[in-house]
Amino acid sequence: MIRTGRPRRHRPPYGGRRETVVLSPVILTVVITGLAFVTPREIAFSRLLPAAPALAAAMWPVVPTILLGAFCLLVMVGLSLVYTDLGTPYTAAAIVAVTLASAYTSHLRLQREEALFQIRLVADAAQQVLLRPLPRRVQDVEIESLYLAAQEQARIGGDFYEVADTPYGVRLLIGDVRGKGLSAVGAASAVINCFRENAYDQPDLRGIIHRLETSMGRYSVARLDPDQPEHFATALIAEIQYGGGQVKILNCGHPPPLLVQSGEIRVLEPTVPSPPLNLASLIGDEYTIDTVAFTSGDQMLLYTDGVTETRDRSGTFFPLPEWVRQLGPAAPRELLDRLHRDLLHYSGGRLDDDIAAVAVRCRQPGAPQGSA
Repeated sequence: MIRTGRPRRHRPPYGGRRETVVLSPVILTVVITGLAFVTPREIAFSRLLPAAPALAAAMWPVVPTILLGAFCLLVMVGLSLVYTDLGTPYTAAAIVAVTLASAYTSHLRLQREEALFQIRLVADAAQQVLLRPLPRRVQDVEIESLYLAAQEQARIGGDFYEVADTPYGVRLLIGDVRGKGLSAVGAASAVINCFRENAYDQPDLRGIIHRLETSMGRYSVARLDPDQPEHFATALIAEIQYGGGQVKILNCGHPPPLLVQSGEIRVLEPTVPSPPLNLASLIGDEYTIDTVAFTSGDQMLLYTDGVTETRDRSGTFFPLPEWVRQLGPAAPRELLDRLHRDLLHYSGGRLDDDIAAVAVRCRQPGAPQGSA
C-alpha cells in the first residue's frame, strides 16, 4: 500500500465543511445582497458583487460561474430600482468584466486539472510497475508492505522493496537510493528489475548482490549527473527458507531489521558490515550473510531509514525498537497501520523523507492469514 506522508487521508472527501466551501460563492452573493438592501445607500455594499463570480472561478465549472455572474447582474439591476445613484452602470460593467474573466480562468483551471489527472494516472501506472503490490502470503510466510511518500504529490521515490517466490525460498529486497526525485526513482527501478531477474537464478545471496552492484554501476555511468556524479543505495536481502526454520540476511549498509521472537525484540545488526551498492570498488566487496532462526510465529520488520530518522518537534528520532516493544503482539497489517499513524503523529503530520516498510511473519502450515 502506498500512501502520502500527510494526514489528509483521514479527512472525509465529502462532508459539511467541503459543501460549505463549494457553496461559498452563493453564500457571499446572498450576504452582499442582504447587506446592500438593509444598509444605507452611501455604504454601497453592492460594489462587492463582482467578488462572487471571481471566487466561483476557483472551484466551479464555466457555466455555473457565468450563471452566478448573471444573477449578480440581476441583483444589481434590482437594487437600482430601489436605490438611485448607486453607480449601477459602473458596477454592472465590473460584474460583466469579472464574470467573463472568471469564466476564462475557470476554463484554464479545468484544463490544468485534467492535465494533472492524466499525469497522476501515468505516475500511478509507473508506481504499479516499480512498486507493484506484494503478495500477502507466499506459502507459509505472511507479507504486508507500507510506502509513505514524503512529498504530498509524490507517488514513488528512492525507497523500494520487492518479494520473490523462488526455488530457494522467499526472497525479500528492501533498499534506499541516495538522493530524491526522478534520478533516485530511475536508480531504484534499475535495482528492482535486476533483483526480479536474478532472485530466481542465483543460488546464493552474494550472487544477487554482485548483480545488483553491477546494475547500479551501469546506471550511474549511463545517467551521469553533474549535481550527483554517483549513485549508490543501501540494500538488504532476506531469504526465508521453506520449512528450514531460519532466515538468511545480507545487509549492505541498510538499517538492521527487527525480529520479534517469543515476545522478545532483537535488532539484527550484521556481524560484519557489507558495502552499499556501487561502493564496493571504494571500500571492498566482502559480503557477509547472517543466519537467524525464524520459526512459526516469529515476525520480522524491514524498513528504510525514513522510519528511524523521523523526528518530533524537539528533534528526537523515532524510537522504533521501543515502539515495537510497547506495541506488543500484532499481525503484520496491524503493525504497519499503527506504524503509519504513529509516525504521522510523532512528526506532527509531516514527513521529511520517504518511508518503506515490509512486515513478514512465519505461519504454521495451513494457518489462516491475519490470525494473531
